[in-house]
Amino acid sequence: MEIKIVRVNIPENCNIIMGQTHFIKTAEDIYEIIATTVPQAKFGIAFTEASGPCLIRTEGNDDELIEACVKNLQEIDAGHVFCILLKNAYPINILNPIKNCPEVCRIYCATANPLEVIVASTEQGNGIIGVVDGFPPKGVENAEDKKQRKEFLRKIGYKL
Repeated sequence: MEIKIVRVNIPENCNIIMGQTHFIKTAEDIYEIIATTVPQAKFGIAFTEASGPCLIRTEGNDDELIEACVKNLQEIDAGHVFCILLKNAYPINILNPIKNCPEVCRIYCATANPLEVIVASTEQGNGIIGVVDGFPPKGVENAEDKKQRKEFLRKIGYKL
């Protein structure tokens, strides 16, 4: 077995959600979830089949984001992985509905941070072991940090 690190491309002003899924209708179901939950969102979706023709299936309403999803999944080169790139919305807006999608098995990450995917390669193929999302902690928040966090959440409308 070999282990490799794949650095994921997240376009500017985007968030990414990556996960594992198991069925060909994933791309269409995730499209419907995003389009009905956050209608103003721009997004791309790609999903790698792990049997049959083993194609990368795509959906979305932004061609550049769809293409970036495809390139990320080509680099990872593992089956039954989905990639969503999201603009004009945050993962928090769609994460629970995606988790409830019947064919979604797990979510690896939902982030705008720099992202690396740890991939194991065997004779059969590749699989995601895990992800490195962002950077390690630099300390514990103080009173000023806490104040800024609370102000930010209110500024973007997530708290009163």
